[in-house]
Parts: sequence; C-alpha cells; structure tokens
Amino acid sequence: MTQSLSILTPARALRRAALALAAATPLLAGCGSADPTLYSLAPTQGSPMGQAPAVIEVRTPGVPPALDRDHIVGQQANYSLTTLPGAAWSEPLAQMIGDTLTSDLQQRLPGSSIFAQNNATSMPAKAFVELDVTQFARNATGQVRLSGALSVHRAGDPEAGTAQAFSLATASGSGATAMVAGLSQLLGQVADSAAQRLQTLPAEEAPHHAR
Repeated sequence: MTQSLSILTPARALRRAALALAAATPLLAGCGSADPTLYSLAPTQGSPMGQAPAVIEVRTPGVPPALDRDHIVGQQANYSLTTLPGAAWSEPLAQMIGDTLTSDLQQRLPGSSIFAQNNATSMPAKAFVELDVTQFARNATGQVRLSGALSVHRAGDPEAGTAQAFSLATASGSGATAMVAGLSQLLGQVADSAAQRLQTLPAEEAPHHAR
C-alpha cells in the first residue's frame, strides 16, 4: 500500500509552531516563581495617656540584617532562621516598624506632636524614642516574640535614656497573617511602655535669660 506524505507549506508550518507555543505557555508560566504576598504591620488600639513632651521624634529602629531580608523570617530559634516562602514585607522592615510605632504613640499621646525620623517637620523634637530590635518572629515553641531594647530621653540629655532590654511574647495561630498580627500587638505594647516613660521624663528646663 502506498503511503502519502503530507507536505507542510510555510504558512501551515508557521501556524503549527504558533499552536505549539501557545500550548506550552501555561506550562512555562507554572514553572516560574509567583510574586510573594506582601504584609504590613498595623497600629493597635491603646488607652490615651496624659501629659508628655510636646514634640517627640521616633528614631528609625535598628534591625539586624538577619531579619531585614527579602522573605519574612517566620522562626528565629535554635541558632537558626527560617523564612516564610511566598511572604515578604511591603516596605523596608526598619521603616515600617518606625512608622507603626509612631502611629501607636500618636494614638496614646494625643496631646503631643509625634513624627518618625526623616519625616519633614519644622518643629524641633523635645524628646526621642529609640528602639533596637533583636527578635521579630516566632520562637521554637511557636509563640510570636519581639525582643530588643527601648530608650526614651529628652533632647540634649541622652544619658538619661539608657536603653532598657525587653522581651515580649504572645500566642497566635499559624500562618503569616497571624504572625504579623501578633507582632503588631507586641509593638503596641512597646508603644505603651514608651508612652508611660515619656510622661515621667523630667520637666524641660526653662531658658536662662541674660541680665
């Protein structure tokens, strides 16, 4: 029996190549890495407090490079770090912590003007809040933990604001959203402590006038 050969014209060959490419495109797309889900800290509600310095600057917090990376650190324990695949912070971590702490303090100290470092303002700060973060993830038992050191002092008197270490923890559900919510709550507790300490700062000295 004679078998006929199918001869492809240039136009037919082009159409066949285009169909093959279209069929392969979904497979190629599936092999690529998807964009990560972006997460943001959020201010937490607190009780308004009394008198504090009129103008307060929140310095950009110190965050170790181990925590400030492309993917969110999900666990920090046993001499190791584990990141959350497909989860990233929506902005640089130090800036986001500083902005959230500023919002927390604005809610707790409504009688003061509070701004984050590098934000434009024409008013000189009368007091400063400084935060250094050392732990900002879950620990080995699954608790969300925020550890570091907090310093609050009047302008021109940094010696009166020796940093005090702290370590806070809270239980949370699993997943990135629950961890970020827990970290936001713990940062609100840091704001509570900072607000209380701002209220206890010594009164500002009145300027001396030459006679």
